[in-house]
Amino acid sequence: MKPNTVIFDLGGVLIDWNPRYLYRKILKDEAEIDRFLSDVCTHDWNVAQDAGRTIAEAVAEATARHPDKADLIHAFYERFEEMLGGSIAGTVAILEELHSKGTPLYALTNWSAETFPIGRRRFDFLSLFRHITVSGELKLAKPDPAIYRHALAAANRAAKECVFIDDSPKNVAAARDIGIHALHFTSPDALRGALSELGIL
Repeated sequence: MKPNTVIFDLGGVLIDWNPRYLYRKILKDEAEIDRFLSDVCTHDWNVAQDAGRTIAEAVAEATARHPDKADLIHAFYERFEEMLGGSIAGTVAILEELHSKGTPLYALTNWSAETFPIGRRRFDFLSLFRHITVSGELKLAKPDPAIYRHALAAANRAAKECVFIDDSPKNVAAARDIGIHALHFTSPDALRGALSELGIL
């Protein structure tokens, strides 16, 4: 069956999110930022919020580990919007083109339930999706197969009907494992070519 529905990841595909945008305003150099993001507010620490842990719990846990970094830890969520660099214009153009063609569009994002309203308020193109599956709301995060099945159920589509786009290779692999046609996002131009090959664009 030819896929007819597109499911987008958000961060790194449509939205440029990077904690460095904030911490470059606070810390003196990239080496110091590297140490902070690798030792204190780590990728795994942030993913726990994407999977449903509250911000209050996360801040308390990190502050207990690194009391000398309390101000920096609090800034992660108090100034979360400063990590949003804006939309990725080329991908948004693809999204708008698909919408104009009547393609059913959905999103599946690892994002804290507490900060996702900031994204909704800031990015008007999110209204183009028929449904957005937000990991923090479900307390499930990619690459857990259950969250992909939830997204398919929300779209009322079989896996083989869907194309999923994500910038994380492990999230792409997990989607493929349950039968979704998944594309690893590297650039808007490469995505446009891949969708054209599939006959979707």
